[in-house]
Amino acid sequence: MAKPMTKTQLVAALAEEMGSDKKSAGGALDAVIAIITREVSAGGSVTLPGVGKIYCRERPERTVRNPATGEQIQKEADKVVKMTIAKALKDSVNG
Repeated sequence: MAKPMTKTQLVAALAEEMGSDKKSAGGALDAVIAIITREVSAGGSVTLPGVGKIYCRERPERTVRNPATGEQIQKEADKVVKMTIAKALKDSVNG
């Protein structure tokens, strides 16, 4: 399995794709990340066309087991960030 792309590599690739410098590409990437974070934190969702949908989902209170001790404990309700992958991306990977 290939290593994941680092932020530096992503910024360099984005700059090349945009025909821009790394500083403006890094600023654009940081702005997109900030917008996604703000929207999902507020309970909304963000759709990245061709990539997928990022959203926040609430999980109810539940009983979990500590694997080390076997003790059953009650875990409070919490929120998790989820992503649904777009069909176009799935098809490009599998096709």
